[in-house]
Amino acid sequence: MKNLELKYGCNPNQKPSSVYMEDGSELPIEVLNGRPGYINLLDALNGWQLVSELKKATGLPAATSFKHVSPAGAAVGLPLTEVEKKIYWVEDMPDMTPLANAYARARGADRMSSFGDFISLSDKCDLATAKLVKREVSDGIIAPDYDEDALELLKAKKKGNYAVIKIDPNYVPAAIEKKQVFGVTFEQGHNNFEINEELLTNIVTDNKDLPESARIDLIISLITLKYTQSNSVCYVKGGQAIGIGAGQQSRIHCTRLAGSKADNWFLRQAPKVLELPFLDTIGRPDRDNSIDLYIGEDYMDVLADGKWEKIFKTKPEVFTAEEKKAWLAKNTDVALGSDAFFPFGDNIERAFRSGVKYVAQPGGSVRDDNVIEAANSHDMVMAFTGMRLFHH
Repeated sequence: MKNLELKYGCNPNQKPSSVYMEDGSELPIEVLNGRPGYINLLDALNGWQLVSELKKATGLPAATSFKHVSPAGAAVGLPLTEVEKKIYWVEDMPDMTPLANAYARARGADRMSSFGDFISLSDKCDLATAKLVKREVSDGIIAPDYDEDALELLKAKKKGNYAVIKIDPNYVPAAIEKKQVFGVTFEQGHNNFEINEELLTNIVTDNKDLPESARIDLIISLITLKYTQSNSVCYVKGGQAIGIGAGQQSRIHCTRLAGSKADNWFLRQAPKVLELPFLDTIGRPDRDNSIDLYIGEDYMDVLADGKWEKIFKTKPEVFTAEEKKAWLAKNTDVALGSDAFFPFGDNIERAFRSGVKYVAQPGGSVRDDNVIEAANSHDMVMAFTGMRLFHH
């Protein structure tokens, strides 16, 4: 396939629309089912780069859940805890593989943002992963290959219209990439910068104890940031992104946004939330929405008389601010990456409230001393990578 005609561009009025190789060569992708859209393909190609780099850096299968050209979640295929199985709604799936675990983590970190995602997988899609994808609201998937039974299951999704894309894992893009904005052509070198543990050797804080698990989490955060619309900040714990703040004009707003998502991820693991008595008729998306409201400031939207009866078997108790604060204090050893330097120590202070212990950022601010002092005050370990990771 040399030219793939699309229904329209970013919006229905933007026609004609297509994707092709400028040199006239074959596209590195093959559409096996459905009809992916313009934004679908942006998500697919960015997501594929992300998971490919995660697999190379960690040796583990990787998955990402993309929405609007930024990841909502990214993870490697580590085993799920019993609590994670509950909050990701996979308790009833006994045959989870490492790849399925990776997608469950990527999809489950921020289930509100991942609703209607485009999925990228680093490895051949197996049946266990396809079964998980089948039950989620999603626009499409890209992977280097598919098991036959997995492909047949995916083809039946969305009444046969689910977008399934196969990508050539050996494809290497041209050294120079181009795009147009308002009729003006932009040209730059493709970002081939390799993210590895060498970036974490310049530790600038008093505490220099960076265990291997934290190194892996920091690498995951940095690779995720490489494909997240800037400004961006990424919180990671246990091999998965738990909070991503993308596309904010102010870095502190990135840190706050991602931190609130990381807090929500951890609040969902509180016993009071795990034990919510949902009606048997309530599906996963409505459960996700209800949980998001229950753990937030608008909890009366699901607990008010006349409302809770439509969601729960019995009326839950309020999850008080004091209870939430006490539970969040248990979240520790979180890793945090930033795609550019922190200009003020307020970012560190906000990160600390979400359990951050390890930080990787480029450094280079005129206020680096202030940021280092803030990290030292909380006994954090912070590495200066020296590399900015903007992506637009």
